[in-house]
Amino acid sequence: MGQSKQIFRSWVPEWLIRLTILLVLFPTVMLFALSTANVNAATGFYGAEPQDIQFSMLVYYASLVAFTPLEKRFFSRISTKEYFLLCLVLQVIVTYFCYHTREISVLFICRFLQGILNCGVTSICLTLLFSRLQSEHARETGYAIFYGMILCSGSLTSLVTAPLVDDFEYNVLYKMVIYAFVPGAVLLLLLMNKVHLVRRMPLYQLDWTSFFLYAPMLILLGYVMIYGQQYYWLEDPRIVWCIAGIIFLGATFVVRQVYSKRPFINMDVFKSRGFLFGILLLGCLYLIRGSFNVTTSFFSTVLGMDPLHTYELLSYNLVGILIGATIAARLVIKKRPLQFIWLVGFFLLLVFHSSMYFLFTSEADQSTFILPLIIQGWGAGMLLTPIVLFIISSVPESISVSASTAGVFIRFTFFGMSTALINYFSLYYTKTHAMRLSDRISKADNGLAERLHTYQSALQGRGLLADQAAKLAPGLLDKAVQKQAFLKYAMDYYELVAILILILMLLIVMAPYINRTTINVKAKQPAAATV
Repeated sequence: MGQSKQIFRSWVPEWLIRLTILLVLFPTVMLFALSTANVNAATGFYGAEPQDIQFSMLVYYASLVAFTPLEKRFFSRISTKEYFLLCLVLQVIVTYFCYHTREISVLFICRFLQGILNCGVTSICLTLLFSRLQSEHARETGYAIFYGMILCSGSLTSLVTAPLVDDFEYNVLYKMVIYAFVPGAVLLLLLMNKVHLVRRMPLYQLDWTSFFLYAPMLILLGYVMIYGQQYYWLEDPRIVWCIAGIIFLGATFVVRQVYSKRPFINMDVFKSRGFLFGILLLGCLYLIRGSFNVTTSFFSTVLGMDPLHTYELLSYNLVGILIGATIAARLVIKKRPLQFIWLVGFFLLLVFHSSMYFLFTSEADQSTFILPLIIQGWGAGMLLTPIVLFIISSVPESISVSASTAGVFIRFTFFGMSTALINYFSLYYTKTHAMRLSDRISKADNGLAERLHTYQSALQGRGLLADQAAKLAPGLLDKAVQKQAFLKYAMDYYELVAILILILMLLIVMAPYINRTTINVKAKQPAAATV
């Protein structure tokens, strides 16, 4: 309790401290998913393409990933209370610029700065959170809470913001985040003493060179993954030059890390077989998790659900995540075999994708999807925390920070790759299936006239004149074809994901050294990356 009294004022109850930390952490986590809370509203507000909105999210992510190794030096130099106030004030200022701008280029710059500042706020919150958990298995509990919030961030942000987007302009979401920071920030500043949570270190020999190699490389990588499909990949010189830049910056960065005394990422982590297997699972988990966007698109595109009802339905997924994260934490604490935990988690994801394969239909009741959504959240919740714990426990403690930093890079890369794959397959499969369906619907099709007549009658029943209904009926038919093409694409993509899950489960069974890795995170905490 001595440390507790040093950090917070002696009269502050423990429940208020924990509530305050979560109040600060919640809007911090929300900032990541804010870009894609409602892509249609964002594209309309900024006059941009959906890819621009996706890229703004990756710009935020890239800056956060790149600044994570540097951030701990600033955190250790400045007193925690002053550091938090500095980060918070700058974060509010940058977010205010996001609120006022309609220029997508300005938004990119602001999102980059938000990622850097968010890194500082998250680092403070995580350190405070871990300091409040004093039990024998406090670290495992802290990891479960943190990564549970990460998994919940996207759906929870969209659920909170959906009513606002319906009633206001899209940019009001940034004003909401500013207001959301106020309660937790005021409480934290009032309750904290002026202390240093970590050992003080001087601010010299900061490796800014590595940062200015790493950050542009990540941004270029994100650019290629988001815009590559739109520009036909290597057929466009912009993509070619970006890939050349990635190779040059990446090679220079790696060489610098090998010969640096204080590397951003200690390359020795890649000598560990367990670490390599762990980041493979982590990357594939993010690919699988990204496929969940196909389900949300299905709800809106095919079933015609508005954003509010879509994310109300996804609240069941949040319930599943909480269940999975809680069970995973208990199993890790009880030292159950990681193979068992992972196999159960991936099996639940396999059940979800297999069931959705058969549930992708043009008409369905909302209640049909409640159980699959819970199962998906349950599976994801059971996997993320144990995989991360395995990654940082598979290397010596002296380089565990590098393992965590490398893990953040893997999450960024595979998150972007998941977005790129969905963009590619949605275009490829949708176009392929639409052409096949259109070929089957021709003038020679005896059912074509009957279908058009059905649409025409439906339009006339809504008050349209016969000639107007006749003109609009082919459009409804085309819309029906597009819906069927989307359903075929969704089924094909989920079939591929199910195959990937089966391969991963086979690899887990064939890797007995997994259970020989002892989970040890007594002196470690996750990197300050909230995605």
